[in-house]
Amino acid sequence: MIRGHPHATARIVNTAATTTAAGPRSFKDVWLISTGHGLTHWYTATFYLLLPLIGKELGLSYTEIGLIMTTQHLVGAISNLPGGMFVDMVGKKGYLLAASLFWVGFPYALMSVTHNFWMLLVCVTLVGIGNNIWHPAAIPTLALRYPERKGLVLSFHGMGGNLGEAIAPLVVGVLLAWMSWRAVVVVNVVPGIVMAVMILIMLGAFSVTATRDETDAGSEDRSFRNYLRGFASLLKNRGLVLVSIGAAFRTMTQTGLLTFLPVYLAYELGYSPLLTGACLTVLQVAGFVAGPVAGYLSDTMGRKRIVMSSMVLTGVTILGMALAGRTVWFVVFVALVGFFLYALRPVLQAWAVECTPKHLAGSGVGLQFGITAIGASISPAIFGMIADAYDIYTGFLFLAGTIVCANLLIFFMPDGQQKRAAAVRVG
Repeated sequence: MIRGHPHATARIVNTAATTTAAGPRSFKDVWLISTGHGLTHWYTATFYLLLPLIGKELGLSYTEIGLIMTTQHLVGAISNLPGGMFVDMVGKKGYLLAASLFWVGFPYALMSVTHNFWMLLVCVTLVGIGNNIWHPAAIPTLALRYPERKGLVLSFHGMGGNLGEAIAPLVVGVLLAWMSWRAVVVVNVVPGIVMAVMILIMLGAFSVTATRDETDAGSEDRSFRNYLRGFASLLKNRGLVLVSIGAAFRTMTQTGLLTFLPVYLAYELGYSPLLTGACLTVLQVAGFVAGPVAGYLSDTMGRKRIVMSSMVLTGVTILGMALAGRTVWFVVFVALVGFFLYALRPVLQAWAVECTPKHLAGSGVGLQFGITAIGASISPAIFGMIADAYDIYTGFLFLAGTIVCANLLIFFMPDGQQKRAAAVRVG
């Protein structure tokens, strides 16, 4: 697509030259967007912790619990592609980030008035739609503003998510000692509203100036027909599709674990909400540490090497967790799973951005997250059915198998894909 627009090519080169001449960028935008990302994950982590309580109150089976998360992620899979297209065509990233953050938090407050399974599905459907504007707006903005440090800045973005998921279970676990889960979901909306206002104030003007020029570079003709023609080329992009499907299997592992680990701790081991929250915090703190390490190493050693080694170790540690049972080793393996599983996320995101033309960056992220959301929607339902048919330990073995499948796909990814993708974008 870029070869057909010589002026757009020159514009990309000039933008890159300007960025280089200006020297290292401030990380202010990284910290702000990463904090907002943390709150989008805060709400998700809160729901994972509340799900066992909701399940008991409403009398839900393992399969029904799995279907709740399947619905949320399936809606996300459907809305990711149009979400990415919408971000590319509108371009005002700051406004979109603020709107997304509000839309993610508000449906959780609506859960306070739900009294049956179907009302709960409506709420998680709304969450699934709102959550999928965030990533197509945030990830290209960060990756293309810091082209030489994609893995690192996206790891900071991922750290924000890990931090939100690490703090939320502890805070909510404490709140549940004094409040019902229905009161907690209402109180929980306040920090999201505050952060949405901050993003709107600090990034609103930014979205019209710097971000528009850099993330939409090459979009001289923004007609819908030309846009669709460019988007169709993404579906033929072997590197992007392979990385996205590999990321989908990784997300199957993550979603199944986050859905049923709290259920396992509450139902099988009899943990209190506070202890359950502490275990989830251990998982996320390990991921918080792993993200920057993996991001930096992938920038220097290559994406493929880091991804494959992390996937192998994730599968091994999930097996160890399932076998550890009630011993202290269970918590150790939970931490190791978090470390290796979350190390993969920023690396796969950076890899996908490198396989995508700049003017389609939002759509590329939307495509990747759409494919991963399909995996996320499948995993909880399958886990729930396996747990009902056999036992919950067999469900964890299923999760270990999903990460093995992810590794097999990445194995076929060419080592030189990143260099060829970079050459295509400026050729």
